[in-house]
Amino acid sequence: MNDIIHAAGWALIHFLWQGTLLGLAAAALLWLMRGARPAARYGVACAAMLACLLWPAFEFASALQTTPRTLQALVLAGDAGTSPQSELLASIDNRLPLLVAAWLACVGALALRSAFGLAWIARARRTGGRNRHWQERLSQLAARLGIRREVGLRIVETLASPITAGWWRPVVLVPAALVARMPPELLEALLAHELAHVRRHDYLVNLLQNVVETFLFYHPAVWWLSRRIRHERELVADGIAVQLTGEPRRLALALSELEKIQFASQRLALAADGGDLVQRIRHLMLPQQQCSNWKGLLAALGITAACLTGYANARVEAASVPAARTPAVVDFKSCSKPLWPQEELAAEHTGAVTLSFHINPKGSVTDSRIVRSSGHTGLDQAARIGIEKCHFIPAKVRGKPVASWQQMQYVWTLE
Repeated sequence: MNDIIHAAGWALIHFLWQGTLLGLAAAALLWLMRGARPAARYGVACAAMLACLLWPAFEFASALQTTPRTLQALVLAGDAGTSPQSELLASIDNRLPLLVAAWLACVGALALRSAFGLAWIARARRTGGRNRHWQERLSQLAARLGIRREVGLRIVETLASPITAGWWRPVVLVPAALVARMPPELLEALLAHELAHVRRHDYLVNLLQNVVETFLFYHPAVWWLSRRIRHERELVADGIAVQLTGEPRRLALALSELEKIQFASQRLALAADGGDLVQRIRHLMLPQQQCSNWKGLLAALGITAACLTGYANARVEAASVPAARTPAVVDFKSCSKPLWPQEELAAEHTGAVTLSFHINPKGSVTDSRIVRSSGHTGLDQAARIGIEKCHFIPAKVRGKPVASWQQMQYVWTLE
């Protein structure tokens, strides 16, 4: 369990720079593709979001494969103290359980919020009103789009805009205010838009988005990518609806009426809606000219190569940094002053001896050696025998006590 906690903690920390790198790369690619079709931009944004999920998952799996024996070997290699970088890593490493606990609490709260959204949709599906005329019209539009599954229609009072929910048995939830106040031809255009989501299985992609948002909620790049995905998805669905109705102006008017009728209410987290209505209307009435840009493609490939190179360099640098650890520390209360050999004292011999002690995970000395002599064998042996009786706080890696070698210096002086 301790290994899982530390692997998860370091994966979350590493995603701070990984998410930033992915967000910057996606932003650059989407800017280069600003003249491309919405479906192409949607694919790039979805790929970046998927990478945000897979990269930390890979880091987590890689961290779990680092065995305690390998980590212990790294500690044994660090025999001569710690650098400021190692001390910082050790400080972070010791606080990982608290970090993971806080992360789990936030994930639990967001998951509960999504669960309430799913429960609300399930209840609206059961209790929502039915309209035979609009159900038949919806079925006709679905057949024209090649949707073979039955798509239900429910009229809901407490809803701001139409949404599509479900995959195996999809349902379109329509606000009662739209049925009562919107002209039929405009409402039909909105239903065509919702059916485009059904044909593209956007509900499943939206569920995946919510999973990524839940687990990686702390990174702004995730939320920016998620908003961009929803925006591009709406533009793609608008294009399909226009092909079905043959009138861009009708859908634009429907969106304009929706903005007027829409009453203030919070949108469900799992609804397949999104995008700014004004931008969608502008896109319908003034579509951008599509053009291919080979220079932009080359620049995009260059950015991708730079991202891969940066990741490779980061992996190399990470491999060169020693494992986060805390060194062994002597418990001076358990020590007694080494006895000065009589012959050395009589000769008034002094000096400093550097010793290295092997300390087991329980903090006991199991072996020792002289690294640098004081110049007097008696003083060297007396210091080693005396300090061997001390008890140590053992070194730790990932919060676990491990065996290590620790150097100490003892100075013999005459007062």
